[in-house]
Amino acid sequence: MSETKKVVLAYSGGLDTSVILKWLQDEYACEVVTFTADLGQGEEVEPARAKAEALGIKEIYIDDLREEFTRDFVFPMFRANAIYEGEYLLGTSIARPLISKRLVEIAKEVGADSVSHGATGKGNDQVRFELGAYGLNPDIKVIAPWREWDLNSRQKLLAYAESHGIEIEKKQGKASPYSMDANLLHISYEGGILEDPWAAPEDDMWLWSVSPENAPDVATYLELTYAQGDITEIDGVAYTPAEVLAKLNTIGGANGIGRLDIVENRYVGMKARGCYETPGGTIMMRAHRAIESITLDREAAHLKDELMPRYATLIYNGYWWSPERKMLQAMIDQSQLNVNGKVRLKLYKGNVDVIGRESTTDSLFDEAIATFEDDEGAYDQKDAEGFIKLNALRLRIAAKRSK
Repeated sequence: MSETKKVVLAYSGGLDTSVILKWLQDEYACEVVTFTADLGQGEEVEPARAKAEALGIKEIYIDDLREEFTRDFVFPMFRANAIYEGEYLLGTSIARPLISKRLVEIAKEVGADSVSHGATGKGNDQVRFELGAYGLNPDIKVIAPWREWDLNSRQKLLAYAESHGIEIEKKQGKASPYSMDANLLHISYEGGILEDPWAAPEDDMWLWSVSPENAPDVATYLELTYAQGDITEIDGVAYTPAEVLAKLNTIGGANGIGRLDIVENRYVGMKARGCYETPGGTIMMRAHRAIESITLDREAAHLKDELMPRYATLIYNGYWWSPERKMLQAMIDQSQLNVNGKVRLKLYKGNVDVIGRESTTDSLFDEAIATFEDDEGAYDQKDAEGFIKLNALRLRIAAKRSK
C-alpha cells in the first residue's frame, strides 16, 4: 500500500465513495484526487466539490461529459442496433468506458499512479472499469476497496462515516430501497423486492416514465432526420447528440415508453434481476432499424444482425477499448455512410410504431420493382423459375436419397 502515492477516485459524493475517499487516505496514506462525471444522471454534481474539500481534497475534477458520452459512445452503439440478450439496451454498460477513459487521463495529468472505483466485487462494473483502465494504460494500478475491506453493508458504511466525521446527507422522506444508476441513456433499479424475480416492481419505483395505462389518450407523432446513421433533427429542428437523447427521453417518458424488467446473465457468472427505463433509446432503436430498412443492402443488414450479439456482449462485458470492438465499429460505421433520410413515428401508450420512412438520396427501395401492379418490364417474373430450381437442387437430391 505504501507504494501508492496518488490515486484518482471516481467520486459521486454519496455514502460509498465518501467512505472510500477517507479509507484510501487512511489505509494507503496517499493523496486522493476526485473525479465526478456529469453523464446526464439528472442530479447536481457540483455538491461533490464541497464534500471533497471537507475531506481535504485539493485536486477536484467535475466534468460535464454529456455530449461526449452521447456522441462518442451512445450514438456509435446505436449504429450497431446493439441489444444484450434480446432486451437490454446497455445503458449502464456504455457509460463505464468513458469514466475509465477520464480516470486514466486525469491520472496522467496529475501524475497519479493509481485509480479507484466504488464498484462491488459481485457486479459487472468492476470488470468494466478495470478492463477499460488497463486497456488504456497497462501500467495503471487499480484499487477496488470493496474487494479489500470488510465494510460490506450499509450499516457498517454509516458507522465508519460517523466514526470518521464524514457528513452524509439524510434525504427527506422515505429512502429508496433500490440501488439505482442513471445517465442520459437510462436509469436502472436493482435490489429491494426486485431480488425476488417473481415480485412485480412497485408502481412508484419508476421515475422517468408514466405507466402506459396513464399515458395520454392521444398519440404523439415524431419525425427524425438521420445523417450517416445518427439522428440530427427532431421535427425539422437541429439538435446536438445529447440534446437529441434528452428530448427523446422526455417525449418517450411522457408516453409510457421504455420500461423493461429482465433477469440478465452477468459476466461474473450470476443471474441478476434488474429494471430499466430507456425511453429515448427505445425510440432510437426502433427508428434506426426503420431507416436502415430502406438504405442498407440486404446482405450488409443481415451481416450486421449476425455480428450484433457479439458486439453487444463486448460492451456488456467491458471490452469497449478492445481491438475486436474497434474492428467491428469500423465495419459498422462504414455501413452507415448511406443511412440518411427521415423516419416518422407514432408514440402511443408504451408503443413506438414506424409509420413512414424515406431517403431521397440513398433509398434502395424501388417502387417500380416492388409494386404488385404492372411494373412495365422492370422485373421479369419468369427469371424466378430458374432461381427457384437452382436453389432447390440440393433439396431435391436429398429428397431422392431419402426415398
